[in-house]
Amino acid sequence: MTLRLGYGTNGLTDLRLDDALGLLADLGYDGVGLTLDHMHLDPLAPDLAARTRHVARRLDGLGLGVTVETGARYVLDPRRKHGPSLLDPDPDARAARTALLVRAVGIASELGAHAVHCFSGTTPPGTSTDTAWERLADALAPVLDAAARAGVPLAIEPEPGHLLATLADFHHLRTLLGDPEPLGLTLDIGHCQCLEPAPPADCVKDAAPWLRHVQIEDMRRGVHEHLPFGDGEIDFPPVLEALAATGYTGLTVVELPRHSHAGPELARTSIDFLHEAVRRTGKGAAAPC
Repeated sequence: MTLRLGYGTNGLTDLRLDDALGLLADLGYDGVGLTLDHMHLDPLAPDLAARTRHVARRLDGLGLGVTVETGARYVLDPRRKHGPSLLDPDPDARAARTALLVRAVGIASELGAHAVHCFSGTTPPGTSTDTAWERLADALAPVLDAAARAGVPLAIEPEPGHLLATLADFHHLRTLLGDPEPLGLTLDIGHCQCLEPAPPADCVKDAAPWLRHVQIEDMRRGVHEHLPFGDGEIDFPPVLEALAATGYTGLTVVELPRHSHAGPELARTSIDFLHEAVRRTGKGAAAPC
């Protein structure tokens, strides 16, 4: 079984980015889920080009792969978590989120990232479902054009509570957009446990043709809380076995954004847990680093 493990920088926000990347390489991770945010690689900083080149060199020197993630809480608006979104009633606000995602595609291309992650956002009060889907499709069109030019897929994540919350919602968006080639899926294993009707391993199988990025953590049914491995309900060996069977070769990134206070230790225990879960599948060990 080949499993390329990464850890999300949104769970290492108390560390400088150079230090976080060094830590992950030392622990044996294959890559990093790099959230564009003010404390690491700020997508709005005036020295973005130079900093992106520095990060690219650092990743290359450490032998780390990368996915670019865009779930920073306050990167666009210091007063609104994840605001503005692709569903914002204000066209200029939606355009700001679209511009951020287009910029993320450019950064991903410079870093050699295998995907750019995003999500829809929640439906604003007073907005009909049809209007929200129309806004989402329109706002993503320039991002998908940029992704096609860059050769970097856009991987949208079903997020509990958002307009696009489930795998069925992802397929609805695909249909609305005419199934564009650059549009792929971020599958969060915990979200499958939380919300999907099928078990997480079956979700992996169902998602396989569109899988471009994977996030992983423990979770409980009906509770959207990212938990360290062993604190939730997920049986991981079947999930990892299903993931290997898809032929997915991108990163599988540990996603613990509320645990930065214990980030270095959780990064260590998480990779140990996942290596042991792979061994328990009886199909080999994770790929050597």
